[in-house]
Amino acid sequence: MPLWLELVIRIGGVVAAFLVLPLLVGQAEHKVMAHMQGRLGPMYAGGFHGWAQLVADGVKFVQKEDVTPRAADRPVFRLAPAVALVPYLLALLVIPLGPNDLVGQPLDVGLFFVLAVVGVGVLAVLMSAWASANKYSLLGGLRGAAQLLGYELPLVLAAASVAMAAGTLSLSGIVEAWQPWWLIWQAPAMVVFFVAGLAEIRRPPFDMPVADSELVFGYLTEYTGLRFAFLLLAEYVGIVVIAALTTVLFLGGWQGPFADDQLGWLWTLLKVAAVSFVIIWLRVSYPRLREDQLQRLCWLVLVPTALAQLVLTAAVRVAL
Repeated sequence: MPLWLELVIRIGGVVAAFLVLPLLVGQAEHKVMAHMQGRLGPMYAGGFHGWAQLVADGVKFVQKEDVTPRAADRPVFRLAPAVALVPYLLALLVIPLGPNDLVGQPLDVGLFFVLAVVGVGVLAVLMSAWASANKYSLLGGLRGAAQLLGYELPLVLAAASVAMAAGTLSLSGIVEAWQPWWLIWQAPAMVVFFVAGLAEIRRPPFDMPVADSELVFGYLTEYTGLRFAFLLLAEYVGIVVIAALTTVLFLGGWQGPFADDQLGWLWTLLKVAAVSFVIIWLRVSYPRLREDQLQRLCWLVLVPTALAQLVLTAAVRVAL
């Protein structure tokens, strides 16, 4: 196969996943939350259980007027939604779906690359908050910056633990080195990574930057139409990325109960779907944390746990 054709196929697959998987997660959130709360959820758009509800929402956003506040910094205000989306697209490029280089672009330092680009998301929050010329947006942006900068540390420490255990920064290499007993040994790191990941994508109960009862809708307050839809899409893509990273780093990625690697991609998707379900479940189950509770959880619980896990991993690596 020519190199250019292989490149087109890989990039096309990643873009398709970038466009389709967040919609599936969004539709699942509609229905899962509805049933957990004793509601029906969307039932009419598209016919069968409202399967086309998110498509209808997208059409609605396209038809809405795109309003930019008069006092806003227009170039920054309009660029922020794109800055929110691009890091997740780049992250999906290097997350492996299956064995035999079934990945957009295999990198020997894939873990380092993913953690670096996902951290860029804080720029979109700050850009949208500052450029909106709105006090509620600014407060939401400051909350978001404090939250994202704080939770970046336990996220990186937890990922470093599993990378140290595997002896590589390659995401595919980590999956290949993974063993079932890591579910117990690396369990604290997995919990820290998962919780910090939720805070990174500002999902409930870590949604202080968009606390609607206090800040209208935080840094999203002034956005309308398609730009607002892009910012919402960034949240759902973030769910897919965090679920995929949790799967690859801590749940064995494409490894399943059988020796047949031909179904590896299916195991990865099933695990990503299961982790996404847990993320939705937590939104329904837990109330929003206060700002002091959020920071206390980060610095007094997650960071010490991640550091202790690093010490344990180093000790086990030396012993083995």
